[in-house]
Amino acid sequence: MSYLLTATCAVPAAGAVLTAALPAGSDEARRRTTKAVALTVSLATLVLAVVVAARFEPGGDRYQLTESYSWIRSFGISFSLGVDGIGAVLALLTAVLVPVVLLASWHDADPAQNPDGTFENLRRTQAFFALVLAVEAMVIVSFLATDVFVFYVFFEAMLIPMYFLIGGFGDRAGGPDSGAQRSYAAVKFLLYNLLGGLVMLAAVIGLYVIAQGQGFATFDLPTLTNAIADGKLVIDPTAEKALFLGFFFAFAVKAPLWPLHTWLPNAMGEATAGTAVLITAVVDKVGTFAMLRFCLGLFPHASKTFGPVILVLALIGIVYGALLAVGQKDIKRLVAYASISHFGFIIMGIFAFTSQGQSGATLYMVNHGISTAAWMLVAGFLISRRGSRLIADFGGVQKVAPVLAGTFLIGGLATLSLPGMAPFVSEFLVLVGTFSKYPVIGVIATFGIVLAALYALLLYQRTMTGPVKAGVEGMPDLKVRELLVVAPLVALTLFLGVYPKPLTDLVNPAVDATLSQVHQTDKAPAHPVAATTGGEQK
Repeated sequence: MSYLLTATCAVPAAGAVLTAALPAGSDEARRRTTKAVALTVSLATLVLAVVVAARFEPGGDRYQLTESYSWIRSFGISFSLGVDGIGAVLALLTAVLVPVVLLASWHDADPAQNPDGTFENLRRTQAFFALVLAVEAMVIVSFLATDVFVFYVFFEAMLIPMYFLIGGFGDRAGGPDSGAQRSYAAVKFLLYNLLGGLVMLAAVIGLYVIAQGQGFATFDLPTLTNAIADGKLVIDPTAEKALFLGFFFAFAVKAPLWPLHTWLPNAMGEATAGTAVLITAVVDKVGTFAMLRFCLGLFPHASKTFGPVILVLALIGIVYGALLAVGQKDIKRLVAYASISHFGFIIMGIFAFTSQGQSGATLYMVNHGISTAAWMLVAGFLISRRGSRLIADFGGVQKVAPVLAGTFLIGGLATLSLPGMAPFVSEFLVLVGTFSKYPVIGVIATFGIVLAALYALLLYQRTMTGPVKAGVEGMPDLKVRELLVVAPLVALTLFLGVYPKPLTDLVNPAVDATLSQVHQTDKAPAHPVAATTGGEQK
């Protein structure tokens, strides 16, 4: 048995403990040591994630590199890990983004200095970097877990470090009442997601009771899904719908799907730019990933039953999020509402039940994570220089900081899915896959692209062009550390925009397996058949 997946999860977890245990102090040398340790751990995790993706064989078994350790034997619970193509690319996305977030947040958690020269909260740096590594470990376990109960535990556990990251390390440009706003945003984030988790727990218990009654006293996902597919485990249609809704509600809150999205703008607006990236590019992806793996695999008939309703909700989210992004005055809240619109595309692709739609949705998870991380982190650099999140406080930045303005433009162009950028490929596949089965929904969803161009280009115009506003004159351009943050994200955005094949080769077998679980096949294209008589076409 390989221990590669266990190591991929354990390294950031051990790094979180080690970082938290490092001695605190007021001198810069100790803080640099803490940051260096955390960054090294995150890079080691990235190496392991790359090895996992490289060792995965697209033509092999659905779940590979499997590991299983008995945990609670009396309830059939094991700490079981296995990777499919979708889990591999999302674990790799997480491992890529965490070191970028740590570099971008290098000084965000430095303790505040008092007028007398002393420092407050000396363990602040250790806490921040340890919490980020803890989130990474829990998210990776969620992508690799093949035991329903294990997935649930880490699905919920990741809320705790995220709560402290939002509430304890908020944006310093939030104004004099930012502390109260951060607390409100953190509590709202926690309550919404805890509610979804409690509903899911009831569904998890219900699934176990039904499976146990038919001789499957286990939480092992492959065992349950295979038994359901083979007809050996039969769930009453009414019970299946109830269980599906229990799982889906929790995933829709985390995703976030309209109308369960309202916690996201508050959380992203009040968090640091790095934490905002963790929320929307890493943690929220667990919700959409789980829809593919658990909702469709465990409850195929209910998934098809509720599919049209979910498509409508996703469509509303696309248009609603984009419209609200157009009208935002706060840069970070604009990015948050844009993300709500993008998650609508992802969920629409999943429940269109076509190979193009689901492949596009999986690619969208990766590409949205990369492009939004670039856009948000550059926005964070911009906000920290000006000390304000309000769009009206900026203007003419491209004249004083052209590199910053250029990278901000690339992030915006990727967000509006410009051809040649990574999100274009995934958005195109989602729309094609949806249109082939639901043409009306596919047509209306294209308005989201138009609105994306509107809010992205208006934001650039209002902040970067025109006369240089007061407070912007002396704004410095990107520094070396900040360029190291942005450069790999820009490179990935461009590379995957022109050559997405490495990702599609990984995810397509898993997508095909998922479609077979819900007994769906792509609709054959209509070809005119020429009737011939005597070799001549009529």
